[in-house]
Amino acid sequence: MHVPDGFINAPVSAVAGVVAAGAVAVSLKGARRELDERTAPLAGLVAAFIFAVQMLNFPVAAGTSGHLLGGALAAILVGPYTGVLCISVVLLMQGILFADGGLTALGVNVLDMGVVTTVVAYALFRGLVGVLPRTRRSMTAASFVAALVSVPAAACAFTLMYWIGGTTDIPIGKVFTAMVGVHVLIGIGEAVITALTVGAVLAVRPDLVHGAKGLAAPLKLRVDGELVDAPAPAREPAPAAHRPTRGLWATGLVTALVLAGFVSFYASADPDGLEKVAADKGIDKEAKEHATADSPLADYGVKDVSDARLSGGLAGVIGVGATLVAGSGAFYVVSRRRRAQGEADTRTEEKV
Repeated sequence: MHVPDGFINAPVSAVAGVVAAGAVAVSLKGARRELDERTAPLAGLVAAFIFAVQMLNFPVAAGTSGHLLGGALAAILVGPYTGVLCISVVLLMQGILFADGGLTALGVNVLDMGVVTTVVAYALFRGLVGVLPRTRRSMTAASFVAALVSVPAAACAFTLMYWIGGTTDIPIGKVFTAMVGVHVLIGIGEAVITALTVGAVLAVRPDLVHGAKGLAAPLKLRVDGELVDAPAPAREPAPAAHRPTRGLWATGLVTALVLAGFVSFYASADPDGLEKVAADKGIDKEAKEHATADSPLADYGVKDVSDARLSGGLAGVIGVGATLVAGSGAFYVVSRRRRAQGEADTRTEEKV
């Protein structure tokens, strides 16, 4: 659902850019509460993983494909504020390096694919978790539903922006019906990918899933008809905060590299939902060439590498690496600011 330049007029794109910039600023502040020096590299990995999976277009209907948006996955794994930042980093890398998603439409894309999906998905996820039993199965199911709904929600957001500032005169009802219809199908794929990923991390490291905080409830025993806390084990396990994350980080990185560098070659070549609707309804009549169309990595291939498999694989690996470095660096700075703020607060308390 990467919106190219020319779909939305300049005034609305500018307003979307201002709103998106404000959302990123709020997210930078909020992410300080979600990140620390242990979780910052994992947030960078989440961004790189989403970049990789977005290369895997899957067929959803005749002549149409879809790909992960990632807002729900990022929000559940690392928190809603950090989730917005993850998607923003991915979109920035895609726009600058790969000519995917317009640069003047960057604000539109961040608002649509980053903010809307993250907010809708996390709000729904928290609502479901609040009424369902706090089990891994329930949280996986909640992540499925949240991801499923987030995709047509993004389609609705795009339709609203197109209604206000579309550059072609197409009946909005036709655009809405086509966008929501195809993105409900894409949402099913999004839900499956999100649920599988969240379920896999919950199975091995539930302490690293932001949305699963408090999952491990105290063990209860029934004594004389009443539930009481079970006695603590003789030897307490190491606190979650001190458990190493290197194994999960390495596994996630290898998975992302394999997906982007090898599996992406077998992705569907059909246009995605927005591209298909734009071509069928005439939304793309005023589309403009991407500002970085001559990038050596444009269209997810390495320039002057003739072998399609090698070209696409190298581009995918470069993209994963660039997103990982950019994301991890940004999140590390955010976590350091949190630490600095905490130390400042401690000094203030000591003076008092």
